[in-house]
Amino acid sequence: MLLESDTLVYDNDSQTVTAVGGVQIDYAGNRLVAQRVEYDRKTQRLIASGSVEIVHSDGTKVHSEHIDITDDFADGFTNALRVETVDKTYFAAESAERMGGVLTTFHNGVYTACEPCEDKPDKPAIWRVKSQKIIWNSQKKTIRFQNSNFEFFGMPIAYLPVFEIADPTVKRKSGFLFPSISYKSELGVGAGIPYYFALSPTYDLTVKGNYYSKQGFLGEAEWRQRFNNGQYSVKIAGIRQQDPEAFKTGTENRGAAGDLNRTRAMMGTQGQFAINSRWDFGWNVLLQTDKNFSRTYGIDNYEQYAHRSEVYLTGLNDRNYFDLRGMKFQIQEDILDSNSSSRNDKQAWVLPSFDYAYIPDASFAGGQLSFNVNARALDRSKLDVSTQRVRGIEGSSGRLTAEAEWKRSFITDGGMVFTPLLAFQADGNYLNASSASLAAINSVASTNGTTADMRSSFFRSMATLGLEWRWPILFSATASSHVLEPTAQLFVRPNEDYVGGLSVPNEDAQSFVFDASTLFERDKFSGYDRIEGGTRANLGFRYVGTFDSGWTTNAMFGQSYHLNGENSFAAPDLVNVGANSGLESDRSDYVGLVGVSGPSGISASLSGRFDEQTWEVRRSEVKLGYNGGPLALSARYAFIQAQPDYGFTEDRHEVAFGGSAQFAENWRVFGSGTYDLEENVMVKNGIGFGYADECFTYLMTYSQTRDRINKEVSQSIGFNITFRTLGDFGSATSNFVQ
Repeated sequence: MLLESDTLVYDNDSQTVTAVGGVQIDYAGNRLVAQRVEYDRKTQRLIASGSVEIVHSDGTKVHSEHIDITDDFADGFTNALRVETVDKTYFAAESAERMGGVLTTFHNGVYTACEPCEDKPDKPAIWRVKSQKIIWNSQKKTIRFQNSNFEFFGMPIAYLPVFEIADPTVKRKSGFLFPSISYKSELGVGAGIPYYFALSPTYDLTVKGNYYSKQGFLGEAEWRQRFNNGQYSVKIAGIRQQDPEAFKTGTENRGAAGDLNRTRAMMGTQGQFAINSRWDFGWNVLLQTDKNFSRTYGIDNYEQYAHRSEVYLTGLNDRNYFDLRGMKFQIQEDILDSNSSSRNDKQAWVLPSFDYAYIPDASFAGGQLSFNVNARALDRSKLDVSTQRVRGIEGSSGRLTAEAEWKRSFITDGGMVFTPLLAFQADGNYLNASSASLAAINSVASTNGTTADMRSSFFRSMATLGLEWRWPILFSATASSHVLEPTAQLFVRPNEDYVGGLSVPNEDAQSFVFDASTLFERDKFSGYDRIEGGTRANLGFRYVGTFDSGWTTNAMFGQSYHLNGENSFAAPDLVNVGANSGLESDRSDYVGLVGVSGPSGISASLSGRFDEQTWEVRRSEVKLGYNGGPLALSARYAFIQAQPDYGFTEDRHEVAFGGSAQFAENWRVFGSGTYDLEENVMVKNGIGFGYADECFTYLMTYSQTRDRINKEVSQSIGFNITFRTLGDFGSATSNFVQ
């Protein structure tokens, strides 16, 4: 024991030692500070008085004016005390006693996780629990409250005869978690109570019972387990719907006529393991009785509209990358499979998808060499076809692609940058299409005025000789600097193999957008199933400007030219991916973008594609934003002209907006919306407000979604209240995005 004080008095007759003035005692990691401490050698007790503070070895602080405690700090008694734990939780009581160094009992006590107000220390905390007796067991790591009132802003709102929570230092302990509550139009009001089983330090189980006023009882259970090199989880959920007719007729949630789809269930599992420092193995798999169950009931981690079930193996080391995975896309839609617009039943199994990339450390002929390998094998059980497009072939198909590229940059004395490029790509393909697919392909070919020549196997290759020229030019002014970079590219290639006829499946290059961001791409197709062929030049410029005032600007503008050979973007394929793209003619549409941002948080950008003859707007996007202090605003307008050959017969106009504002330090309000100008319908909108501080958060949201055609409304109300150390109460999930 280490004792420090101004004065030390020994009384041998009464066998006491008294320390007076600036007393500090350190013993076994504990510390006591007081104005006066008297030690009785016979009873081995310390009686401390005058601004007493005890700091236990675990960091817990006890404040009082008078404390009677044993010399090992294990047992004691005090009146009018305050306790602050290392996790910033607080106790106060009229009196308290500590026994065996384990059990602390507070009489007429108060518990909270809110820090006292510095200006008004007597002001009630945002929330607190006032209890006739609080029993803190530091061995079992529990806090038990008896005859308690829960107060919110000083007002009692709930009487709690007996309840128990985990010690704030405990991260995992079995017991009930806070309940949740939610509302959705088709489900009604929902309430759920979870129970957590801390079965061991490495695995646990959570079970939850949910009751919906319209649909009945939904049960959930989730098992989680951790290992030294990873973790996995398994979740199950199920319900027997008591009122399927609350859902719209002819939907997946209600079921087909005569089959009300009353019993619905799911099982999902996720896992990720590090085999070593370079390799990871994992999975994410969802199985359910119907395609929309998890999304309808908001099952955590499985409610995405497009869920990707997959098993994967990845490796990363220096300049090597390996990725092998099997996939199945599951579209959680409310459309019955019997409806021709259903998407889920037309999704293919991807078994497997493979990517490998390698960039050697050593240069080759003074330049950088890179290799890429891609392979995919698909199997689809249902044809995905429309009048002019075959989006997915019923049957199986596969492809193996290898690509090599070399490039080297040369910089002249004048600052010009020349980059020659050589690339070669080759792939082998196989196809086993059903007779229905072949008939559909022939029909689409006839509609498009071309021929179909689908082969069971074929080989393709493409060689590219390229040259890029850039000349970054710096302009400086008194209060600004500017860099203008004219750029020109030339790519010389033979024609794309099998171009002009419906001969090649297109599974991974169906999404295609020509804009300023893709202007200078060597191959503008989004995947390997299509290869850009023919000789092409890309001309344009990039610009960046900075100003001493904090403003910055950037811009890009240019055009692409088909010089020789057959234009791949003008040749139809199974999905007409190049049609109405702006690249189907020898002179492409103009593409450009311009953006500005300021130090005050203002930002704006404008991008677009313009007809190469009339300058008519083909595609455009306008973004405005402000983020300054307590206020954040954003707005976006998007326009895409009709692309009838690509499957979109009408112009598309959409406005999206959002914003949030913080006020009164801890309060904020936020909202967002998306409006379809073509269909004249607010697709989705929502508003909410929230409060957050160090011990309490509150969030309230209201959202609506509307069908673009029928304009039917679905509503959702969500809220969440979090009391630090006690738990969460409210909606487990909400489909409103802040």
